[in-house]
Amino acid sequence: MKRIGWAALAGVGALSAAGAAQAHMPYMLPNMFDLTERGHVTVQASFAEDAFVPEVAMRSEAFHTRGPDGAALPIKDVVYLRDLTVFEAAVPANGTYRISSGERFGRKGKMYRDAAGRWVMTGEGGERPAGAELVDVQSLTLAEVYVSRGAPTREALAVTGKGLEVRPITHPSEIFAAQPAAFELLFDGAPVAGAEVEVYRSAGLYDGRKKIADRIVTDAAGRFSIVPPDGGTYLALIRHRTAAPAGAETPYRSYSYTLTFEATE
Repeated sequence: MKRIGWAALAGVGALSAAGAAQAHMPYMLPNMFDLTERGHVTVQASFAEDAFVPEVAMRSEAFHTRGPDGAALPIKDVVYLRDLTVFEAAVPANGTYRISSGERFGRKGKMYRDAAGRWVMTGEGGERPAGAELVDVQSLTLAEVYVSRGAPTREALAVTGKGLEVRPITHPSEIFAAQPAAFELLFDGAPVAGAEVEVYRSAGLYDGRKKIADRIVTDAAGRFSIVPPDGGTYLALIRHRTAAPAGAETPYRSYSYTLTFEATE
């Protein structure tokens, strides 16, 4: 599947509530993943409860691309609608491009540790254990997607060493249905072990299987594999909650990273 029916998805999104909630996921969705010889790609960006169903437009001062030469270029002429954001990104040369929202600071809230020692945001469900301390936290989100013009290249896959990032080991242009695709999760350049990876299927809007059933957890080296069950578009979501750097507005941060990718048959 190389093209997404945006009009249909936007129509579903228009029926949803407009207010952002804790469960909303950031995402970026190109109109094509394989650009052949096209010199641009059109991208939508939004927050959604269901993957790729736009509900709250994503605003960012840091939209950018990183191309096959490794250079990061800002994206201009961004159009903000109520439900989604749309822009065109130039792809002037052959190779792979990473399209990114850049890190975005979001809402501030409270979180606590549950009985298993995991950080839980208030409002995520369940009751706060007796005696659990509430701490101040601010969200920080990053959404990314890769597209290729001509033969895929790997320069754009390099991580920055800052914040929560996913480094593709399997090239995103070479992900196939029913075959494992390998990735590495990093925070400030160091592997993150024991993090849960949620993977959502665009086809789930129609067949009811919105998430990949298998539980995916990063290993000691921060590595994990995703096996897409069928062809289509997927959204991988990872959250990481930890102490904020010195001088931050809150003592803790809740990082959310999403990667959109396509699996071909």
